[in-house]
Amino acid sequence: MAAQVPTAYYLVLAAILFSIGVGSFLIKRNIITIFMSIELMLNAVNLTFVAFAHQWHQISGQIFVFFVMVVAAAEAAVGLAIIIAIFRTRQTLNVDQIDLMKL
Repeated sequence: MAAQVPTAYYLVLAAILFSIGVGSFLIKRNIITIFMSIELMLNAVNLTFVAFAHQWHQISGQIFVFFVMVVAAAEAAVGLAIIIAIFRTRQTLNVDQIDLMKL
């Protein structure tokens, strides 16, 4: 029988990914990088859900991850459309220059 990876390893990896996402979200000024940081944080949470679902032999955690991925895909589509619209009107993706909602 193959040795299984302990759940703590998955949780540490998820914590590292989430920390990288939070750090990048707070430091970067490019809206694309901020958007990618949010996606990285969502994937870290998904990894945690899958790890706990596997540990407790529950399918509900994996089903919840499926719904989170569907919402993330919709958020990516809408988010990228908004980013493209902002870039077409402002000619920049720097957050400091697009902080006002008016054109």
